[in-house]
Amino acid sequence: MKVVFAPDSFKGSLSADAAARAMAAGWRRVFPQTECVLLPVADGGEGTRSALVTATGGRNIAQTITDALGERREACWGLLGKGETAVVELADAAGLTQVPPERRDPKRTTTYGVGELLLAAVRHPGVRTVIVGLGGSATNDGGAGLLTALGVRLRDGAGCDLPPGGASLIDLASVDFSELRLDPASVDVRIACDVDHPLTGPHGASAIFGPQKGATPDDIVLLDAALARFASVLGIDPVRPGSGAAGGAAAGLLRLFPNAVLLPGIRLVLEAVGFERHLVGATLALTGEGRLDGQTLGGKAVAGVGNRARAAGVPTAALVGGITGEIDPARLASEAGVDAVLPIVPGPCTLEEALRNAEPWLSDAAERAARWIGLGRNGVFADMAGRAGNPVEHDEITGR
Repeated sequence: MKVVFAPDSFKGSLSADAAARAMAAGWRRVFPQTECVLLPVADGGEGTRSALVTATGGRNIAQTITDALGERREACWGLLGKGETAVVELADAAGLTQVPPERRDPKRTTTYGVGELLLAAVRHPGVRTVIVGLGGSATNDGGAGLLTALGVRLRDGAGCDLPPGGASLIDLASVDFSELRLDPASVDVRIACDVDHPLTGPHGASAIFGPQKGATPDDIVLLDAALARFASVLGIDPVRPGSGAAGGAAAGLLRLFPNAVLLPGIRLVLEAVGFERHLVGATLALTGEGRLDGQTLGGKAVAGVGNRARAAGVPTAALVGGITGEIDPARLASEAGVDAVLPIVPGPCTLEEALRNAEPWLSDAAERAARWIGLGRNGVFADMAGRAGNPVEHDEITGR
């Protein structure tokens, strides 16, 4: 038996790599001889750099940057296998999980550090393409911080530079590109994102993602107006699909880099890891993430894995921490190729308990999935269907 383990990270508890290892460990308790293929994935957010660097045999390069709170610390960007492509992950420099809940304030958090990583990557000898992974941000500044790090001057009506954060954009009066620290036309930028939300409006960056970053209802109104002002002054289309990714950072990147393109992050990662090649001969693909919700079908990792596996004729199951009422199993099967969803929590628990026990519970859930597969391999399901007058061939259940 061959099983492909391709989970995303479980935000706040497990990296994608740790999740894949936990799932494989649980599976081997039931089927110790299984050929386990570990392919941790990401969809543009947390873990994208790691997944791409690992898949291509690249390396991580450390850089001192300014984080979302304006504090100096070390982060990394990735140089992929052949040395011609770099990957910058916004979550490394301005990630939500790096900001304590009591300090989350999208009116003030900045993407400045993302620009610092991007500048270092572009200036590295041999780099021609930069993949920027957007997702998991603590920011709502439209990419204003990263533009500032690259030399763009954003000024108010008195000609003063705006302070960091999304709220200050409400006072934006002019923009100056004369001091750019790079040539935007000299590099191809590929923006890996997992959402198609516009920059502003009821489905925009502030309204949809602001609350999880600490925005109050009043903050959302202010931030949306500020991003609208930002778009107006810089000549950005505020309703372009995907421009609202990562608090609007996609909008800033698209404005600065003429060759930039928006691509589904999961597509970039699955291509880099050679996902279809690893599916050959597989019995099952196991994926998973912390929660399935209304955004899952819009380009998230679980849907990407399921659809690719279905195209290859491989069934897919997802192990998840939770699932909201916005999405049902029938839609997951029909639109995302996910045939089954199994919870990892053993019963009612607090979020803190779920985060603390994510690794052993995920491993246990994979073991339970393996035991269900074992029932099929032993003919139990086939016998049940036969007694019900609906014979099922053994290999229709197991894929073998």
